[in-house]
Amino acid sequence: MNEDIASTLRTLDEALARYVRPDTFPLAIRVLKPGEAIPEGVKIPSKTMGEQWIVCQSIGVARRYGWTIAVGKDDVICPLAAIAFGFRKPNDEYLRGFVSVGMYCKDEQAAANLEASTWRFEPGTYDYVCVAPLNRTTFEPQVVVVYANSAQVLRLVHASLYARGGRVVSTSGGRLDCAEIVIQTMTTNEPKVILPCTGDRVFGMAQDNEMAFAFPWGYAHEIIEGLEGTHKGGTRYPITVAMRDTVTMPRSYRELMKMLADREASDTSK
Repeated sequence: MNEDIASTLRTLDEALARYVRPDTFPLAIRVLKPGEAIPEGVKIPSKTMGEQWIVCQSIGVARRYGWTIAVGKDDVICPLAAIAFGFRKPNDEYLRGFVSVGMYCKDEQAAANLEASTWRFEPGTYDYVCVAPLNRTTFEPQVVVVYANSAQVLRLVHASLYARGGRVVSTSGGRLDCAEIVIQTMTTNEPKVILPCTGDRVFGMAQDNEMAFAFPWGYAHEIIEGLEGTHKGGTRYPITVAMRDTVTMPRSYRELMKMLADREASDTSK
């Protein structure tokens, strides 16, 4: 990794810490093509720990433990994620919505429509999904993701629109947020607001007050500039609230205050 990338990673991490203040590490994500070297310092669950993880679980561990993790075909035991990331080929049962009927959809047609709309890479395109905290990343990311509350995600939306304007447009299927974070962002090459899915909440420990904001690595400098520029413009986190007007106290409080003032006036006149 060259110094320009390393410098941008540091500057971006500092900007996110200063202007967004997320509770967990912002993450760099890269999908590795067949034959692409695995970055140094990476833990592969099936090889390092003798365990099998899934993508959302890996994201959760990376953003909380600070580990760099890569998961591939031998690791990912979620069939939906394995198909989405191209580690395994979809079969007819999957395409007919085998796992979605009754859980997410009322019938096979709805389930098939749901699967057809899922973000997917072509089988065999990539071997691993690699995730790492920005401040410990040893590779050039393709996607950056930040888990945060809705006000913090709002600040990231502001930042992403600072230079270009327009809108942040995202889609959600209510599941497989790992595909929406990585594949949707890479495919569209645009920032995205992501709703953590059920699996991310169960296995990745995403909390009810969390959302995610993902953006292509090519947006890094725009996000930095946007956070700085909108902060200077007065749009900040924590969000400033209207606290400077004179408040109305309860009636008994007002009466007591009048009594206190009247006594002070009486004591002064003596």
